[in-house]
Amino acid sequence: MHDPAPSTAPHPPHRTRRPSVRAGAAPALALLLAAAALTACGGSDTEPPAAPAGLTAQAGSATTVHVMWLSPAPSDGVTSFLVYQADRLVRELPADKTMTDITGLTPRTAYAFTVRARDAAGNTSPAGPAASATTPAATAEDRRAPTAPPRTNGQQLGPTSARLTWAAATDDTGVTAYDVYQGDARIHTVGPGVTTTVLEDLQPDSVYTFTVRARDGADNSSPDGPAVDVRTPPGPGQRNGTAPGEFTAAASPGTVTLTWTAPATGRETSEYELYVNGRPTTVIQFGAGAVPAGRAEHRLTVAEPPGTVWTLKLRARLPDGTWGAFSAERRIVLAA
Repeated sequence: MHDPAPSTAPHPPHRTRRPSVRAGAAPALALLLAAAALTACGGSDTEPPAAPAGLTAQAGSATTVHVMWLSPAPSDGVTSFLVYQADRLVRELPADKTMTDITGLTPRTAYAFTVRARDAAGNTSPAGPAASATTPAATAEDRRAPTAPPRTNGQQLGPTSARLTWAAATDDTGVTAYDVYQGDARIHTVGPGVTTTVLEDLQPDSVYTFTVRARDGADNSSPDGPAVDVRTPPGPGQRNGTAPGEFTAAASPGTVTLTWTAPATGRETSEYELYVNGRPTTVIQFGAGAVPAGRAEHRLTVAEPPGTVWTLKLRARLPDGTWGAFSAERRIVLAA
């Protein structure tokens, strides 16, 4: 029940009305107002988010299925996803995770999966169309991994998507899936007969480094196929080309040598921020008169033990003082 709307008629200017409150009435009034506010807040969001779209399921081995779906729109306010196998909840994931592996399954069995979205108010979406997958037969004592896909090609399709294509791998018992990696993170899985896929939800004006691995029914994974860089174009209203180009990293005893091409910003670029294993590590600065005109080079002295794995990327300080887009990421093993 709502309080009546306040009167819009003005009071006489020479009189002031003070509300009359009995002793003990103020706490009761405060409680009533608080209860009304809680009721209003609690009832303000009863609309569930939309069902997750683009659901797919792909058997990765005799006992696992990889389930994926598309990211929701930010306006949906999704905070988590609920993954169901038939009618049984098997995973709950935060909103930034749009894939999962369902493990412990039975070989040669058909499974159906659905996903529901949940928002901060606890509203849960309906389930979208189910995605089905059948696990292959188990192969006893299969310890031989597939060969790596021998070729990989990438093509940007726009500011937020790219197409990846690779050559088929081979395996003594048969490839059951291909896994797409960005650095060390698996971001996509497709079936055994598929050698091309479209990657969505990328960032504009960014350089991505992708590799593909083959997997067999015993979950043996191949080495990485050849890495491929894909550079997405800027989005509408963005400035062009802020990522350093043709970034390389080479390890030698006690040293890592980095080379790259400066972004075309219209001015000299004298400052770069270097990330190692996903963390900002140092700022590389070139002094006045020492800014490279073409390819830039910088040597790092390293004290970490040989065999240490590093992933490296960098970005440039732009003329307006902000940082530009990241270069491609390179993975190296420190040398003895």
